[in-house]
Amino acid sequence: MRILVLGATGYLGGHVAERLSALPGVRPLYGGRSPGADLPVDLATARPGPLAEALAALAPDAVVNCAGAVGGDPVVLAEVNARGPAVLCAALREAAPAARLVHLGSAAEYGPGRPGERVHEDGPTRPAAPYGATKLAGTVAVAASGLDAVVLRVGNPVGPGAPAAGLPGSVARALLRSGPGPEAVLRVGDLSPYRDFVDVRDLAEAAALAATRPGPLPAVLNISGGQAVEVRELVHALVRASGFTGRVEESAGGSARSAAVGWQCSDVSAARAALGWAPRHTLADSVAALWASIAAEPLAAGPGGVR
Repeated sequence: MRILVLGATGYLGGHVAERLSALPGVRPLYGGRSPGADLPVDLATARPGPLAEALAALAPDAVVNCAGAVGGDPVVLAEVNARGPAVLCAALREAAPAARLVHLGSAAEYGPGRPGERVHEDGPTRPAAPYGATKLAGTVAVAASGLDAVVLRVGNPVGPGAPAAGLPGSVARALLRSGPGPEAVLRVGDLSPYRDFVDVRDLAEAAALAATRPGPLPAVLNISGGQAVEVRELVHALVRASGFTGRVEESAGGSARSAAVGWQCSDVSAARAALGWAPRHTLADSVAALWASIAAEPLAAGPGGVR
């Protein structure tokens, strides 16, 4: 089975590609802007016709689209998160209409949740910022494509190799730079919001199941831990894992996107029914793996502190 992973050199795509490579009978193919990719492509600028020709040559049985942008101005977000999936769907309809498409969406598409409640896939979508809005546009493009497609609406990924662009990775790197002394200060933003974290390895397992599962799948499936956790709990778990003995100050400015969403939690029962999937890693597992991966990196220069 030939499965093309787009964005295979990114955080999520790298874990998905690694999981697929471990499956018997699966040959992963890699797409993206990196040299040596089986499909050299940037979905933000690709044209449907040339992309269709390249896809036809590869003849994938399934495509997992992990390409996406989490930061940048609204134009960049729209090009990558909205235009990209639409172009991919148009090309697949021409080149490989029978291929399964697995697209990674985001729980940010839901927007603010109601405290104490888990949102189902048919819940209202009210994204609070351009990121969630552009991810929702990508989901709509995939769902309306007529392809054999499923969108995995992913919670907040955490685990080994988390990038500095997200809170878990940025906090871990700030702790690494801060040092162990009691005089050290870790400055963060407001840690009171609740988020639904999912281990990146569990996400990779869900993507692999969705790509290889025979038969039709629902248009959208929530992939998350299924539990709302105060962000403060994540940060203090990282503090404990790092051995940091200084002070944590919630004095830095946080992102407007995070401030607008005080509660986020998804119901994952549909993914359990459709894929036989459930999250296996606890938050403690994720934090331990994240810290081990960051601690093994070359020490980053610069003062501690995250936003």
